[in-house]
Amino acid sequence: MSGNELRAQAIASITNRNPDSHHLPGRLEDLWAKDVFTLAKMQECLPKSVFKSLQKTIKSGAPLDVSVADVVAVAMKDWAVSKGALYYSHMFYPLTNATAEKHDGFISVQSDGSVISEFSGKVLVQGEPDGSSFPNGGIRSTFEARGYTAWDVTSPAFVMETENGVTLCIPTVFVSWTGEALDKKTPLLRSNAAMSKAATRVLKLLGHTEVAPVNSSCGAEQEYFLVDANFASVRPDLLLAGRTLFGRPPAKGQQFDDHYFGVIPERVQVFMQDVEEKLYRLGIPAKTRHNEVAPGQFEIAPMFEAANVASDHQQLIMTILRATAKQHGMVCLLHEKPFAGVNGSGKHVNWSVGNATQGNLLDPGDTPHANAQFLVFCGAVIRGVHKYGPLLRAVIATASNDHRLGANEAPPAIISIYLGSQLQDVFDQIAQGEVKGSQGKGVMNLGVDTLPVFPKDPGDRNRTSPFAFTGNRFEFRAVGSGQSVAGPLVAMNTILADSLDWMADQLEAKLSAGVDLNAAIQSILQEVMHQHGAIVFNGNGYSAEWHEMAVKERGLLNLRTTADALPVLKEKYIEDLFSQEGVLTPVELHSRFEAYSEQYIQSIEVEAKLVVSMAKTIIYPAAMRHLSELSLALSNLGELGIDLGKEGVTLVADLVKSMMASVAELSDLLTKHFSTPEEHMQFCANTLRPLMDKIRSYADALEGEVADDLWPLPTYQEMLFIK
Repeated sequence: MSGNELRAQAIASITNRNPDSHHLPGRLEDLWAKDVFTLAKMQECLPKSVFKSLQKTIKSGAPLDVSVADVVAVAMKDWAVSKGALYYSHMFYPLTNATAEKHDGFISVQSDGSVISEFSGKVLVQGEPDGSSFPNGGIRSTFEARGYTAWDVTSPAFVMETENGVTLCIPTVFVSWTGEALDKKTPLLRSNAAMSKAATRVLKLLGHTEVAPVNSSCGAEQEYFLVDANFASVRPDLLLAGRTLFGRPPAKGQQFDDHYFGVIPERVQVFMQDVEEKLYRLGIPAKTRHNEVAPGQFEIAPMFEAANVASDHQQLIMTILRATAKQHGMVCLLHEKPFAGVNGSGKHVNWSVGNATQGNLLDPGDTPHANAQFLVFCGAVIRGVHKYGPLLRAVIATASNDHRLGANEAPPAIISIYLGSQLQDVFDQIAQGEVKGSQGKGVMNLGVDTLPVFPKDPGDRNRTSPFAFTGNRFEFRAVGSGQSVAGPLVAMNTILADSLDWMADQLEAKLSAGVDLNAAIQSILQEVMHQHGAIVFNGNGYSAEWHEMAVKERGLLNLRTTADALPVLKEKYIEDLFSQEGVLTPVELHSRFEAYSEQYIQSIEVEAKLVVSMAKTIIYPAAMRHLSELSLALSNLGELGIDLGKEGVTLVADLVKSMMASVAELSDLLTKHFSTPEEHMQFCANTLRPLMDKIRSYADALEGEVADDLWPLPTYQEMLFIK
């Protein structure tokens, strides 16, 4: 079957399909965490002493008592088997942004040939997947295969139910035989411990005698696109690269702003309800769903959770979105820019820190100018983001996110902080040496008697800022939609730990010298603003004026591409940061650079090979058929004495010739070899990508000229608007 026939068949199968339906799940209370081995379930089935030991580890960070593992393993297995599980899986998070799992059966063969269901504490605590086949940045050679998974008791086990059965899933860390972290969870746990230790120092210096462990929290807004599977199946670029490498923008895109927060399409709403039911069963607090800006784009947002659990849940959200879309005859695209000409997708990571005794440490209260505790922690963030802004850019650097950062739809690649007018005023007063007050909230009167007067926030929001304060948290808006949130969380926790340690050192020195606490805080914060206030910017991050000002006047870096950003991970000051805070060793940090640079290069080269293949085998044949039919038609008309000219033939022929010449050039360039990852990445960013875009421009122009019934690829109009 030809490409254009496949395209026509895809359209027919969608438009003739029966509408989806979805049963109502019943009460939320009956669904909530139904498939999770929660603390409440543990308390029901574990001896009191064992439960207390586990609870102490989970809630206060006490070391895990390995002696309780056998008891927990039996109870966990019995619970999972009662849910229909025959297998268990140590789930871990390698350096791929994906989730990895290895399934093992509970089966144990006895000497008489019979079998029993068995699960020991040793197996619960430790597993052994391959430690060399996952990205490891040179830590493990191919012949050095041993790696370990280790139970993370702070993230609850759960059962995952699919049409093929039920599996007990146990969140774990993943480390090499030599002890280095090969995953994203281990550094996240370390970073949180480092931040908690530094925050505790500061809180005690501020006069608190009872300080619970401090934890970072996360709520990640997930954007995604949905495309019917019939269309995706005949688009090699969507299948292998996750984005369209070719595609002419339709006459109507997002310019009317009619999709954003519009009525959710019926088929999509059924999909969303199915996703949410699955999330609720796993104890994942999905709170918000809506249409996003671009046609075919949507968003789901959970509530805040402890960062480690939120990171695990974010991985599950991506897995469930993809799997559920497939069940509904669609494909969920998490690529940051699957369609040119309309907005791409991000994953806004809302981040805060707090504990059980002092609450949210980034909550300014009604009078932030008088809230010394908040000002200290907010000042620490300002210092950290200024000092380590390039690191924040590096941890969101991927081939796919490069399409989005810096466009007028997402934060720029220049890292800055937005504080809002209220906090900007307070910190300006601090910089000047005297704090007199802070702006109040005010009220909003809409001038309609039947509408209530409601409180107005003291500051606006800024969607152009990559790192914005939004009331009682910071929102890292530059994270990509397909990324794990663990990397950004590790960076934020670690730079905060470094700044809090610095502040604790300064406070201790000043207090020892007899300086009053409030005066010491004022002096330290004033120094922070003088040295690091350049990172604060409340204006339009999209403007050319800001880009020029940021670099020339404020000394901020504009790391436009992943090729520019990733080498930051090799800088000595970044190595020192992670080493001193005990988050990543120099070997582990270097492995991240090697793994991520390789992924960037491979992503670009896969796309380049697809461009060559699709241009040669799909677009070129369609254009030649069109030329043949057009030439024949003009010839026939000429015999009848009708001369319409050959402009159309000439235009298409010139486009085909130019496209194929560039395709030949791209094919040759893909054979080049390089001595360093840095050199190879720059070649991908500055040579391959522009040439791919050039080929696309010819192909997209051909799409506008070739007869529609000959064009083989599903168009933007079809993929974005047919649901």
